[in-house]
Amino acid sequence: MKLSKAQILERCNAVVPNTLMQTLDIRYVDVGDDFLVAEMPVTPKVHQPDGILHGGAMVALAESVGSAACFVFLDTKNFSIRGLEINANHVRSIKDGKVFAKASFIHKGRTTQVWQIEITNQKEQLISMCKLTTIALPK
Repeated sequence: MKLSKAQILERCNAVVPNTLMQTLDIRYVDVGDDFLVAEMPVTPKVHQPDGILHGGAMVALAESVGSAACFVFLDTKNFSIRGLEINANHVRSIKDGKVFAKASFIHKGRTTQVWQIEITNQKEQLISMCKLTTIALPK
């Protein structure tokens, strides 16, 4: 049985309580055939001392949406998915509003997967470009 968009988002958001995602107020807001989107408010809670969004918070957002996308698009019944590597290039700063992270496949292999995660602001301007590599390990 294929889940609806609303059901997928409900399942993704159901695992947020008592995690880093809750601490950062990350919420999954959109899903398609090959992508998952999460949003995070930019507030002083995720600022660095000079009042702009902390790069570490962006990386946490990127890894959160990439990891959740693994559970949406990969076989997690028979495989455990783990992150191998993440990198980020921060290209614009932001002080307030929201950021949106969209995870989509660059490579969907049986063993390794490579995700592109674009973090944008509410004007759809690129804030950070991240890449996450994951591995599927048999359970």
